Amino acid sequence: MEDLNVVDSINNAGGWLVRNQALLLSYAVNIVAAIAIIIVGMIVARAISNTLNRVMVARHVDATVADFLSALVRYGIIAFTLIAALGRVGVQTASVIAVLGAAGLAVGLALQGSLSNLAAGVLLVTFRPFRAGEYVDLGGIAGTVQHVQIFSTTLITADGKYVVVPNGKIIAGNIINYSREPVRRNELIIGVSYDADIDRVRQILTDIVMSDERILKDRDRTVRMNELGASSINFVIRCWSKSSDLQEVYWDILERAKKALDAEGISIPYPQMDVNVKQLAKPKQEQAAEQEPKPSAIITEPTAQEAKPAPQDKLSGAQ
Repeated sequence: MEDLNVVDSINNAGGWLVRNQALLLSYAVNIVAAIAIIIVGMIVARAISNTLNRVMVARHVDATVADFLSALVRYGIIAFTLIAALGRVGVQTASVIAVLGAAGLAVGLALQGSLSNLAAGVLLVTFRPFRAGEYVDLGGIAGTVQHVQIFSTTLITADGKYVVVPNGKIIAGNIINYSREPVRRNELIIGVSYDADIDRVRQILTDIVMSDERILKDRDRTVRMNELGASSINFVIRCWSKSSDLQEVYWDILERAKKALDAEGISIPYPQMDVNVKQLAKPKQEQAAEQEPKPSAIITEPTAQEAKPAPQDKLSGAQ
């Protein structure tokens, strides 16, 4: 009996397959076509994205803009590919789009921070306050820009740290770009003692600034007494140089100024503090109590001889 039931099940399944052969064939063709559409769409999205990136780079478009736009094009093609694959399978794309819209609204409300980062990324790419390869300070985080992506920006700090900063935080804070301008100004404060000859000090510092070839001659160079400080007379040096030479110029001027001032016997003071210790006078009552003599309290005990009666006392008692 069991063998007959198995045979009947197989016959029924075979008959169902024969009756629905056309339907199954159409479903199989649609599924294969949908898979093919997804595969081809992925390949096309990658090819178009890479081609667009190369074309923009060849036309000297900023690397951050090229990466951002190519990523948007790639994800857009993938989204259309998925919708086309669902339509090929037989899913009503209109209803799918409506469901995706409602789900997108819910997800958007839940992911407000991510959407703000996305909007901030669009603004950064549009206005371009910084580009790849520039040294910037983004809200206290300084480093060289590597990539400006859809949701975040990556930096490499001077000590080799890889930092990812959300785009929303960048837009909300201050952006300091140290590399945008080709020339920048150095400002140094050098203090000397009050005994120094200020004319001689100014001449020494001026000679140092004038003799450095990296300092731009067509920009203002300032060497002036700037402040009468608590323990020193402070001179300010302001000079312009290329942005690439800024740090080296700063270090060299400091080193040469120290050597030149030492050679002239001009000291560079450092903060000092004089501490005076005073003994407070004691109140008059305490002074009088200390000066008043104190009675000595000495307690003695009688010895054995002092306790015995004298001999005349015994004789008088006997008489």
